[in-house]
Amino acid sequence: MLNTQTTPEAMTLEEFLENDLEGYEYVKGELVPMPPTSMEHGEISSNVLLHLSLHIFEHQLGRSYTAGTIFQLDDRAVKPDIAFVSTDRLPENRDQASPVPPDLAVEVVSPSDKHYDVTEKALAYLRSGTRLVWVIEPVAKTVMIYRSETDFTVLNYEGTLTGEDVVKGFSCPVAQLFE
Repeated sequence: MLNTQTTPEAMTLEEFLENDLEGYEYVKGELVPMPPTSMEHGEISSNVLLHLSLHIFEHQLGRSYTAGTIFQLDDRAVKPDIAFVSTDRLPENRDQASPVPPDLAVEVVSPSDKHYDVTEKALAYLRSGTRLVWVIEPVAKTVMIYRSETDFTVLNYEGTLTGEDVVKGFSCPVAQLFE
């Protein structure tokens, strides 16, 4: 067992998954600190989770997950702000990090996030098998929807966010995410 009082210089993905250092993600052999989020970040995440989880639960589509849940993406262990895994892809053992990528990953951009890092993370989800990624930008009140490395769309405050073929039947005005 790893001493969590100190942050190790080098650690394997397996060690990270065994120890889950709170406040970190694991990216290509390195620990990446996750700064605390703002109240605005929490409010937007809660709004998305409320609308999305209600739809998922009512239609028995699978499970939604909050920011503390670890998903293994090839050489990464990440904690999306919100995630969805469909019923047919849920792992048997859910007492550990998810060995499967989410069907939908949602990232809410924080003031400390760098645009490059957020985009790179969205693309890492897609390369690992995530079918849809929503990147929510609080300042511009937009949602960037990634379907592949070459297929992405931006919705503004007046648009309507849908689950497409990933979260079937889900629809929510973008403005409601920022209330």
